Amino acid sequence: MATQSDTAQTREMQASFQSVSDNFGGNLDNPLPFYRQRLAEGPVMEGDILEELGVPPIFGNAKGRPVFTLFRHADIGAALRDQDTFTSGLIGEGLGTFMGTFMLTAMDGDYHRRMRSLLQPCFMPAVLKEWRSTLIDPVLRDEYVAPLVPRGKAELIKDMGLGFPVRVIYSILGFPDDDLEGMEVFATMALKILSGPKRDPEEALRARKEALEASQALHDHVKPLVAKRRAEGSVGDDLIGRLLRTEYEGESLSDQQVTDFVRMLLPAAAETTTRTFGNLMTLLLERPELLDRVRNDRKLIGKAIDEAIRFEPVATFKARETSRDVEIAGTHVPKGSIVSMVVQTANRDPEVFENADTFDIDRPNKPNFGFGYGVHMCIGLFVAKAEIEAAVNAIFDMLPNIRLDPDMPPPVIKGVNLRGPDAVHVVWDVP
Repeated sequence: MATQSDTAQTREMQASFQSVSDNFGGNLDNPLPFYRQRLAEGPVMEGDILEELGVPPIFGNAKGRPVFTLFRHADIGAALRDQDTFTSGLIGEGLGTFMGTFMLTAMDGDYHRRMRSLLQPCFMPAVLKEWRSTLIDPVLRDEYVAPLVPRGKAELIKDMGLGFPVRVIYSILGFPDDDLEGMEVFATMALKILSGPKRDPEEALRARKEALEASQALHDHVKPLVAKRRAEGSVGDDLIGRLLRTEYEGESLSDQQVTDFVRMLLPAAAETTTRTFGNLMTLLLERPELLDRVRNDRKLIGKAIDEAIRFEPVATFKARETSRDVEIAGTHVPKGSIVSMVVQTANRDPEVFENADTFDIDRPNKPNFGFGYGVHMCIGLFVAKAEIEAAVNAIFDMLPNIRLDPDMPPPVIKGVNLRGPDAVHVVWDVP
């Protein structure tokens, strides 16, 4: 799945990526002014804003259930911290129906604590450092950037962003590096799973069938590999080997749990990292002076990634269900309500972030909700950030004077949910 390939699978993967963009794009390219108009009417909106914007929910069918939408950083942060009152199980009713039973973001309480404690050691800094040197950096440089060098131009989403996150996760998991076609199949299946939720009933039936078939195919491919690794002694420093060996309070993971966790990882690898990379490169390329500054001081790449996650979060909504009656900013929210939280407005809240609408990599570090928050912070966040940092470093080292292609349309970060550019056209000086 490296940059020079142009196979039927690669084209199908590109089509699936666009399908996900269209599915979650909604009816506004930039919904932020619309959100702020609603926020001006009150901090809590009674009603499902996603339905108004034509975006399928991640939390299943809201019909017959009260829905409340939150906009402010303080209200959303309080809800995400209070996992007893604002529970996550409803996510399993939506996207979770395509992901299997072991979906961390749909777990609550002690079960979530135990499962996360089992998984967390597999993503510790020492492990990530090893993966960075042996897997992530070589893959980005040798397979994705080096083939681009003599071309002098590229489209960063198609030629890099779609491929490298799945390629890296595939290797981290311990799957064979020479199975490029298998990686493309995995990526396409993962994207089809994300296309499962729909608003239109007829479309929902078709997409659900396709998503469930893709999910089952992923399961059927991974499960025998996990069982084989177990039979071989659960060895290896890759992620599957570590998942098979991890223990916490006398508890370990079953083959089914490992399989479902792998199945959950792949859609995230195929989507969130791709779009975050696209958003970051767009934000830097639009600001040539900042691009030069980051290129000349690589320690700033991490700060630029964090600010891109704040300024243009990919997944712009979180959802919870109330386990009891609760009051939010003076509004009574009954038990069993769905609480939909707008990450985009929270991350641009002027009460928390000075000059919130400015992309500023020097701003003080404050919590934002781009990759989750609290006990449900994305467990793969640091893997994603390591991949993106490696990609940017490789681009700076190997593609001199990279800049937007003046002969192509500039990139546009767009969409209601799963925001990102469809394409980022660039040129550079060929040595």
